Amino acid sequence: MNKLIEASEVRNLVKNRDTLLVGGFGLSGSPLTLIYDLLNSDVEDLTVVSNNLGEDGQGLHKLFEAGKLKKIIGSFFTTNKPVVHAWQQGEIEIKLVPQGTLAEAIRAGGAGIGGFYTKTAVGTELAFGKEERLIDGERYIFEQAIKGDVSFVRAAKADKLGNLVYHTTARNFNPMVATAGKIVIAEVDEIVEVGELDAEHIVTPHAYVDYIVKTNFIKKGGEYVGTKYTI
Repeated sequence: MNKLIEASEVRNLVKNRDTLLVGGFGLSGSPLTLIYDLLNSDVEDLTVVSNNLGEDGQGLHKLFEAGKLKKIIGSFFTTNKPVVHAWQQGEIEIKLVPQGTLAEAIRAGGAGIGGFYTKTAVGTELAFGKEERLIDGERYIFEQAIKGDVSFVRAAKADKLGNLVYHTTARNFNPMVATAGKIVIAEVDEIVEVGELDAEHIVTPHAYVDYIVKTNFIKKGGEYVGTKYTI
């Protein structure tokens, strides 16, 4: 199977009302090419699971501006005031999940685990309606695993089989996201021949990756510059 596809083909893999898992922390490790191509599609009513919704006017925020999102599941929205305002007006649904809980929920989804117990958020509004259990004399709440229809991940390199290598902190949520989607699409800086990647450096094995897209962005002076898109 040839996994290398054009960015324009991505829009055919995402359907209305899909749950979309997206790697990244702010714009670091964010699959911008994959995200921006959806702007040219008719897809809508998406549920996005990601640490945050990009930055104001950048990244996943573009999908919000285009009216393609119905729900956001994530940890950090305070730098994205328009999204918070839309939630206050009842225009979009937000589910706030503590950052470690979010990472573990996605990891559990990819590992075939139904959920887990955690002490995080016990006794807060985030625990409302969730099962609580006493373990070794301490209160825990049950968190359900998170899985998605499509995963967007960002990596530094891929070989033609789809083995992925990440760059430092741009790795963030991407390895977990790569395990938890029915369809996994990796946006990468560089594509090499099979055997060129050091096996000790491969984080995501090719069995998880369905498609590979060459990025349309480069990083200059700490900012991402699009060769086809403007951010």
